[in-house]
This record gives sequence, structure tokens and C-alpha cells, in this order.
Amino acid sequence: MPLRVVNASRGTVLADRAGWARSFGARLKGLLGRSSLGPGEGLLIEPCDAIHMFFMRFPIDALFLDADRRVVRLYPRLPPWSATSRVREARSVLELPAGAGEASGTRPGDLLRLEGS
Repeated sequence: MPLRVVNASRGTVLADRAGWARSFGARLKGLLGRSSLGPGEGLLIEPCDAIHMFFMRFPIDALFLDADRRVVRLYPRLPPWSATSRVREARSVLELPAGAGEASGTRPGDLLRLEGS
């Protein structure tokens, strides 16, 4: 069942069809093999405190979340063939289409809520 991810601090929907990668294999694969993320799509990777974009074909927004699902760091429009540094306080990352974070007004400190989990 897809997740709906809501920015509870701003009252905006970040994704209404997000996947949830919790197994080792699902986390390892991530978005590899996809040619894009459509509006409303996303992937929550948990646990996760850093990502790479090696072999990716498109940019994404990466929102790193702490254990309470509060945004601790946002990497907007992360390009293919790049990587993030480790985000020490992060427990998960939400990968969204490039520009989705800005369009929703999401900022560090915002609290996200998962629906359908």
C-alpha cells in the first residue's frame, strides 16, 4: 500500500504514492532503474543517513528525517552522480521529484506525518 506523506507543519502533501524501502535489498536498489519520479511519487528509505546518486538518471529532492520524522536536512535538486554527506541525526530519507520540497514550502524543522503505514 502506498504511503501518503504530509508536511504536518505546513499542511501540504509531499507525496501521495510513496514507496517504503525497509529491507536491505529495497534500500540498496532505491530508485535505480527508474527513469523518473512523477508528481506525487516518492520513496522513504529507512534506516538511512546518507545517499548516493550513482547510476541515477534524474535529479531528486532528498529530505533527511530524524526519529520523530522531523526534517533535519534538505538536499534540493540533487543531481545524478553525486552523493550526500552523512547526516548524523537522520534515521531516514524521503526521496521526491526535484522541486517538490520547494513547491511544498518544506524547510528543516518541519514535522512530517506518514499515512497508510
